[in-house]
Amino acid sequence: MDGVSTVTADTKTLSTYIEDRIDEFSRSQRDVARYIVDHLDEAAFLTAEELARRAGTSSSTVVRFSQALGFEGYPELQTSAIEEYRATVGAGSDTSGRMLFSFDHSEFEASLGTDHANIEETARKLSQQQIDDAVAALSAASQVVIVGTDQMAFFASYFRHTLSLLDIRAEIVTSTAGPSLQRLGRLDDETLLVTLSAGRSHPLLARAMKLAGHRQASTLAIADATLSEALKEADMSLYYSSNSPSFLRSNTALLALVHALAHGVYSRDEAAHRDRIRAYKLK
Repeated sequence: MDGVSTVTADTKTLSTYIEDRIDEFSRSQRDVARYIVDHLDEAAFLTAEELARRAGTSSSTVVRFSQALGFEGYPELQTSAIEEYRATVGAGSDTSGRMLFSFDHSEFEASLGTDHANIEETARKLSQQQIDDAVAALSAASQVVIVGTDQMAFFASYFRHTLSLLDIRAEIVTSTAGPSLQRLGRLDDETLLVTLSAGRSHPLLARAMKLAGHRQASTLAIADATLSEALKEADMSLYYSSNSPSFLRSNTALLALVHALAHGVYSRDEAAHRDRIRAYKLK
């Protein structure tokens, strides 16, 4: 297995090996690469067909990606993924020695356990500087425009709600329909553009980022893929983990991140927000 021997020879994990070669792959292969890097615990136990479905591509692409890495096929890549996952779990078990998430759990326990792990992983991968910069940008912006399509539309709306409680003017863009695009047209150098994405970014996010660049608006990307194009283009970026044993991505960490950002803004000047928040709690 050339791929496995190459990874071992370079003393690199599979994830590191993929990240180092990400620019060599086709767009669909990069989708597979990003999913494996960000959801290693799933990739280690998914069939090629299941991995393809979750990465939004075909099983033949998964096989070609495995071969592009130097493996004979997907089973050999999966073996390498399992080895890295086991090493990671061994280093990150809780104080009682039990794995936080075990594939021997019931479906209910697996779902809750993964959500717990998602929040921990999100916290580990975010630096205090990233959070401080995002909170400062939210606090200073004259207006915030939040872009989120499909399932992210709900979180865009909820994020707007939390900011409105802090008297921050916020608008959402959830589609390419006229009214939404008109909101993008109001971007200026005092605006903070926030994009929310899960998996492959919607073309609208790239369009919004490009417009923000022309209008000199600040940008913050929140995404569940560390290799996301949105994260690369933004002035600031925040990663959240969306691992899930289910057919749906988990949004638990995203919701926790939205709450944490709002609390960060509130904490910068509690006196200014206290009466407004007290009135809201009494409703």
